[in-house]
Amino acid sequence: MGFILGGLETEDYDRQYSDRELLTRIVGYFRPYTRTMILVAAMITLNSMATTAGPIIIAKGIDLLSQNPAPLGMWLMAGGVLLLGVSAWVFNFIRQLFSARVIGNAVLALRRDVFAATIGHDLSFYDEHPSGKVVSRVTSDTQDFSAVVDLTMNLISQALLVVMLTIWLLTINAWLTLLMIGMTPVAVGIALSFRRIARRVTQNARRITAVINAQIQESISGIVVAKSFRQEPAIYANFDENNRQGYRLGLQRGLTLVTIFPIMGISAGIGTAVLVYAGGVATQGHFSTVTTGEWYLFMQAVGFYWWPMMNIASFWSQFQDGLSAAERVFALIDAEPKVRQVREDSVGRLHGRIQFQQVRFSYTDKEVVLPDFTLDIAAGETIALVGHTGAGKSSIAKLIARFYEFQDGQILIDGRDLRTLNLGEYRQQTGLVPQEPFLFSGTVRQNIRYGRPGASDAEVLQAAQQISQGEWLQVLPQGLDSDVGERGSSLSMGQRQLVALARVILKDPAIFILDEATASVDPFTETQIQEGLETIMQQRTAVVIAHRLSTVKHADRIIVMGNGRIMEEGTHDSLMAQSGHYADLYNTYFRHQSLAYIDHWQRET
Repeated sequence: MGFILGGLETEDYDRQYSDRELLTRIVGYFRPYTRTMILVAAMITLNSMATTAGPIIIAKGIDLLSQNPAPLGMWLMAGGVLLLGVSAWVFNFIRQLFSARVIGNAVLALRRDVFAATIGHDLSFYDEHPSGKVVSRVTSDTQDFSAVVDLTMNLISQALLVVMLTIWLLTINAWLTLLMIGMTPVAVGIALSFRRIARRVTQNARRITAVINAQIQESISGIVVAKSFRQEPAIYANFDENNRQGYRLGLQRGLTLVTIFPIMGISAGIGTAVLVYAGGVATQGHFSTVTTGEWYLFMQAVGFYWWPMMNIASFWSQFQDGLSAAERVFALIDAEPKVRQVREDSVGRLHGRIQFQQVRFSYTDKEVVLPDFTLDIAAGETIALVGHTGAGKSSIAKLIARFYEFQDGQILIDGRDLRTLNLGEYRQQTGLVPQEPFLFSGTVRQNIRYGRPGASDAEVLQAAQQISQGEWLQVLPQGLDSDVGERGSSLSMGQRQLVALARVILKDPAIFILDEATASVDPFTETQIQEGLETIMQQRTAVVIAHRLSTVKHADRIIVMGNGRIMEEGTHDSLMAQSGHYADLYNTYFRHQSLAYIDHWQRET
């Protein structure tokens, strides 16, 4: 069965749970609804009793009618069967109603937990795991988790039915009933043999679903790039390949699960044949233990016994579908975060001094980004980080924002270890404007208010007007109420940066981080951004990753990075006078942006 057991790649945070561990955690989500579950159990019991009583009334009625075929007796028997059928339907309806509510509440709580864990993971988690696969666990797998409970409810109902039928069969003939019970473990053993295969095929089916979700999300997000390079056929071919694999794995899962019942049916048929033969033999001879009527009644009852027994025997294999979903969800919840705070000390208002002390940092074990980095940034100081791509500039900004865990050394904020601060309070006092700002669907006003949800409209407007005196709002069709579109698609890159900048101004952080925010904008928008930066940087600590000369020249200190180390530091003039690494960078990246260079170029042309 290698074609079935050959699984897809797992995520590094996936883990194996025993059935007992999974069941213990699942029960924990239903513990708050114990009273409702007791009511459901009562309805299951009453439903099983009503279902079992029907054949008993029919059997007893036949015996009575064979002796006295009175019309009144026939009406009473028919009325009793009808009453029991209606009662069973009512009991089952109440059971389904309350169990659906309990399952819905449990799935709601589970989704809250898994989503809270998802947004609590640090950025390194999302660097390693496609968002589409994570979404699949939060949505599809949590919904399938409810199958565990539904199957459990059915198991309880079927088990009660089997117990009641067994007791009734014992009253008919104990010898044949014990023979039937003796054959039951064979059916159970056959069903349990599917357990391991069922768990694996259901896991594979869910993994390929996550792969397909991730590819669809990535394809839609990058559709502009795909169309510009005419890669629609390639995207479709990749999707078609994954989709076909999903079909194959889905087929394996379906065949595995549906094969259980035919095999169980065969075993039930063999058991029935054995009982027919044994009962027939027992009715003959001088030492017969069963009358012909008892034998016939017993065989009629056996028909009612085998079906719930088959459901119980096949339960554990079908149960693996729900357990595999629960296992994937719990693995996401239990994934260990790499960013760990040793304490949660209250932060208070920060002054903004930042100290890197022999910090060692790497994204993976293969390459060290910052081997031994030391830097002291004074409170209220503006520093500019410059250097070639891969020098470690963005890594420093991400470490200050506490997006990643460093491996060695210390980062101190106002003399306090960053790992001891309450992370929520700390990040409330840090403001980041990335190179490619992310805007949420909604209006400009809503996106600015994202920096401080409790801000009034007047405060949002004031923050927006601190950038170029609000002139940038006049270009927008509806000002602050203009819709930004999905991911800000209705705005230009420069306008998105202005919105992100206003969002940080409204937040009023003590530490401000600018990650190459002016690298992809036109000169006019750069001027507007620069005016906003001057407002933000007043009396704040600012760390600027710069590709623009205007940003570099306004810095109190320039840090020249290379291979994760500080090559040079100083002001623009002092570094130019050294004719070292900064001078080379200036001539490569910045010189063409200077007014002197522009004037010279204009005279030459």
